[in-house]
Amino acid sequence: MAGPVVEVEHVGKRFKNVWAVSDLSFSVQPGEIVGLLGPNGAGKTTTLSMLLALLVPTTGRIRLFGLEIAHHRQAVLARTNFSSPYADLPHRLTVRQNLLVYGRLYGVAGLRQTIVDLAARLDISALLDRPLGELSSGQRTRVALAKALINAPELLLLDEPTASLDPDIADRVRAWLEDYRTRTGAAILLSSHNMAEVERLCDRVIMLHQGRCVDQDTPARLVARHGHRSLEDAFLAIARQERTS
Repeated sequence: MAGPVVEVEHVGKRFKNVWAVSDLSFSVQPGEIVGLLGPNGAGKTTTLSMLLALLVPTTGRIRLFGLEIAHHRQAVLARTNFSSPYADLPHRLTVRQNLLVYGRLYGVAGLRQTIVDLAARLDISALLDRPLGELSSGQRTRVALAKALINAPELLLLDEPTASLDPDIADRVRAWLEDYRTRTGAAILLSSHNMAEVERLCDRVIMLHQGRCVDQDTPARLVARHGHRSLEDAFLAIARQERTS
């Protein structure tokens, strides 16, 4: 598509007297991977929840694929998906049953073969007929990612996509996300506390602190501008509100 996949314009979200997000503006272009970074309580989860239409902004507006999410919720969410290790799937269902349920909700054609292909790529083929509740946290993370890819989304929202994964599987997941972006031109917005992961995957980073965007740029330019040795040092400075040079 021409134009941004995500447009967030002066968005704020207030809970009683607390602004979890305040005057936030950013965009994500097709084929771009953008990192949403900040310490706990910075507003990352609230922002992702508004992009998923789980929360309604108090101020501002959000457009996905050029459509106002407030008025075209079903149309935009059909082209979007989400993964988080903190949003679990039903434990009594097997992995295959979980993926069948979500695939049918999205109306995925050739669903059974899609599940087989995804399972092979994410190394969960041996888990397909096991109840989700029997799996380790790392295995459930990979299943959640398979669920997020079941409809070949044009916008993929990821919260800690490699949490609980061992280094080998985490590296393979990152490589697959890079390949998925290259093959499909999908836009990816991810929240992560793994700065090496962010530097590897992200074309651009949005730094949040207390619900506000305090900076956004490429990882390399952020590091250079703030006078630190690494993105992790810049992240720590912002999280601790130290003076940057």
